[in-house]
Amino acid sequence: MTHDVCGSLRCIHEPFERRLRQAPQQVFVLTQEGPLTFADLDAWAVSLAREMRDRGVRAGDRVLIVAENCPQHISLIIACSRLGAWSCGVNARMAPGEIDAFVAKADARLVYFTEAVPGAAAQHARRLGATASAVQGLSLSATRSEATVQPQPAQGEVAAIIFTSGTTGEPKGVPLTHAGLLHYAQLAVQERAMTARDRVHAYLPMTHIFGLGAVLMASLMAGSTLVMRSRFDPADVFDALAQHGVSMLQGPAAMFTRLLAWLDTQGVDRPSCPDLRYLYAGAAPLDLTLKRAVERRLGLPLFHGYGMSEYAGGATMVRLGAPRDDVSSGPVLAGAELRIVDTDNQNLPQGEAGEIWLRGIGLMPGYFRDAQATAEVMRPGGWYASGDIGRLDADGALFVVGRLKEMIVRSGFNVYPGEVEAVLSRHPAIRSAAVVGRRCADGNEEVLAFVECSGAVPFDAQELSAYLARQLAPYKLPSHITVVDALPTTLSGKVLKRMLRLPPLEQGGAATA
Repeated sequence: MTHDVCGSLRCIHEPFERRLRQAPQQVFVLTQEGPLTFADLDAWAVSLAREMRDRGVRAGDRVLIVAENCPQHISLIIACSRLGAWSCGVNARMAPGEIDAFVAKADARLVYFTEAVPGAAAQHARRLGATASAVQGLSLSATRSEATVQPQPAQGEVAAIIFTSGTTGEPKGVPLTHAGLLHYAQLAVQERAMTARDRVHAYLPMTHIFGLGAVLMASLMAGSTLVMRSRFDPADVFDALAQHGVSMLQGPAAMFTRLLAWLDTQGVDRPSCPDLRYLYAGAAPLDLTLKRAVERRLGLPLFHGYGMSEYAGGATMVRLGAPRDDVSSGPVLAGAELRIVDTDNQNLPQGEAGEIWLRGIGLMPGYFRDAQATAEVMRPGGWYASGDIGRLDADGALFVVGRLKEMIVRSGFNVYPGEVEAVLSRHPAIRSAAVVGRRCADGNEEVLAFVECSGAVPFDAQELSAYLARQLAPYKLPSHITVVDALPTTLSGKVLKRMLRLPPLEQGGAATA
C-alpha cells in the first residue's frame, strides 16, 4: 500500500470517509436538480462497489468511466478506491473511435457511462450495448474477461489513470498515485485556505487532473461544497456567483476569457460576486493583459500555478498571501523539486530559459504499460523531463515560456510562441492567439499566428502588423496572421495547435480571414 501522507490518510476515498463519519448529512454537492449529502453519495458508492465485485472487478483492475461531470462520477471514484481498482475517467464528448482506444489502452475490466447527463455518454452506452447499473443515472458494459490485473507494487500505489490531452501527439495513460493526489489536495487546501464554509464552482471535468485534484480532492480534504455543473456556461457561472454563494472559481485562462467576453455582451462591468474570495487560472499559460482585466472586473487577485497530469496536479503555485503582478507560476510547492536544464542536461543559471525537470511525491511511476514513452521522459535520478521551457526568477518563482517541441528556430534565433501570443493578446482587437512554427523549403522556420477577434475594435491587418513591429524583434514577427472564429481547444482549455489549418506555403505575410 501507499506510504503514509496527510496524517493517517493512505487512499483517496479516506477523506470522503472522514467527512462521512463527521457529518453524514452535510451537503457535499449542489446540482441544478438539488443537493446531495455525503450519506447520499456513500449509498451509491456502496451499491457500486458491490456491483463491481459481482462483475469480477478486483484490486489492480481498471474501471473506465465515460463521464460528464455529475455526482455519480464521484461515487464511482470512491467505490473504485475502496476496492483497490483504478478509476480511469475519459470525457464523454470524445469521438467513438477515441473511446474505443481508451478502453483498449486502459485494458478496462468494466466501462461505466454517466447517463445522468443526457447526451454524449448515453450515445456511447447505446453503441457499446451497456445495461442499467444498480445506481440510477449510470449504465455499464459487459465484463471484459480478457483484462489483466496490474500486479504489486503499482496495484496498491495507484489510485487512478488520467489520459493526457493529446495536444502534441497520441494520448498516454498517466497513473496517479494515492500519495500524490492526497499530498496535492492537502497543499491546495493550505495554499488556498480552504474550509468547509467554501463553495467551489465545479464545472472542470473530473476526467482531467485539474478537476480531479484541485477541485474534487481538495474539496473533499477541506469539506467544501461543490457547486457542480456538467458544462461551462458563462451565464450560469455568474448566476452561481451572485445567487449560490460560490467562493472559489478556478479554470484555464480560456474560461476567464469567455467570462469577460460574456460580460461585455451583457454590458456588465463589475458583476455581483458577494462571496467570491479566490480566483485561480491553471492548465495553460496566463496572459498578463487577461490577468489584469480579470482582476479589475472581479476585484480579486488571479492566482496561477504550474502543473500537469504527470505530477498529480501541481508543482508550483503563487501563494495566497503573496499575489503577483506578473504571470509567474509561483515558487515550487512542498514535496516537489525543480530544475531548469540546457540541451546537455546541465543546470542553467537563474534567469536563463531551459527545459523544466521535476521530481517528488506527485510524480507518476511511469506511463501505463508504455515503457518506450516512459523512457522518453524519465532521466537519471528520478527526474521527469516535462518538455516545457521555463526560467526561474531571483525569488525562485517559475515563468513558463513555452513547449520545447513548439519552440521555433528562425534565422538561428529561438522564438517562444508564448511570447508572441502574449503580445498579440494585448492588442485590443485580439481576444486570444496561438502561434506555431512551420519549416520552410530552405530549412528555416517561419512564425504563423492564429487569432480570435475581440470585437472591441475593428481588425486591421496593417495596423496590427505595425503594432507587432513595435513590440517584437524582426525574427519574432509572424509571416502569416490568420483570423479564426474560435481556436480549437481541449475541454480543459488548452489550445490544440495540431488542429490549426496552416496557410499554403506560397502565401506571404498576409492576414487572412
